[in-house]
Amino acid sequence: MEWYWIVLIAVVGAFLFFFLIPTLIMSFVLYSVLLVRNKPEKWGRVCSMPEDPECKRMFDLGLEWDAQYKDCKKEVTVTSDGFRLVGEYYDFGARSAVIIISGRTESLLYSYYFAEPFRASGYNVLVIDNRAHGLSEGKVSSLGYKEYRDVIQWSRLLHDELENESVILHGICIGASVAVFAAVSKECPEYIKAISVEGMYVNFYESFVNHMRHDRPDTKTFPIMQEVMLHIRVFSGANVVTDGPLKRIPKLKKPILFLHSREDQYSLPDKAELLYDACTAPKRIVWFDKGLHSRIRINNTEKYDKAISDYLRDLPGLIAESEKIQQEG
Repeated sequence: MEWYWIVLIAVVGAFLFFFLIPTLIMSFVLYSVLLVRNKPEKWGRVCSMPEDPECKRMFDLGLEWDAQYKDCKKEVTVTSDGFRLVGEYYDFGARSAVIIISGRTESLLYSYYFAEPFRASGYNVLVIDNRAHGLSEGKVSSLGYKEYRDVIQWSRLLHDELENESVILHGICIGASVAVFAAVSKECPEYIKAISVEGMYVNFYESFVNHMRHDRPDTKTFPIMQEVMLHIRVFSGANVVTDGPLKRIPKLKKPILFLHSREDQYSLPDKAELLYDACTAPKRIVWFDKGLHSRIRINNTEKYDKAISDYLRDLPGLIAESEKIQQEG
């Protein structure tokens, strides 16, 4: 063997042994921490950040809401992709219902906090444990790329068995992405009439990069970040780099309400503008001056609830506009 082949093999071997393999191992560990439920208590029915005063306050207020309306509640289940999923349904005697979709790491207890403006506007409420969260089965989070099918199953339960004439979706963070994926899918039933989204990102990759830059500004992200995205693609089945809400939202035909904070450090305000501009469905956007990511309502409760109640009040006209656009298209 020629000497230069020996040198090349040695260089490649050193690169693999000292750089690529260690970073792949580290990135897989990070991926597992982020998106794999490797023990039952992970992402359980507890406050995800009890040390954070705002998060704890939201959680406690949600529990108070649940206690106030517990007589209207019953546990419900569906099966999706072979997983038994668990939710709680609050029957307020309405003809329409909302599905509240929380983000990663949160159980349905988190969603209690967002239920009041919908109840007050005359909607029944369904809160759900996303797959691999709370009491629902599953081990891997797919960041909405598979969970949207679960939401469609939940909507069928609301319509076919619980006799709701229409359903709307309200998503927070990743839950916002799930709502968009569900609303634009070919399987989306006609009775899902509209969505509202808080803090929606253009794709998970950018949100994750912003998260790392904000929380760990001194951490070097290359190549760990890119390798984590590779693991997500291989093991979660999600293309979070080139696919996401920004790619899918032009297909949306149903009305949408954007709720976004100018202080959002993960889903940046200028990207919310991109999402809004890319959407051709009947739409409105409400901006809030205060509130970090997923913390809008706790900082602007009255304005947040009014934004939702105004949207729901105007929804019949927005739905009619949407149906007219589809017919003309």
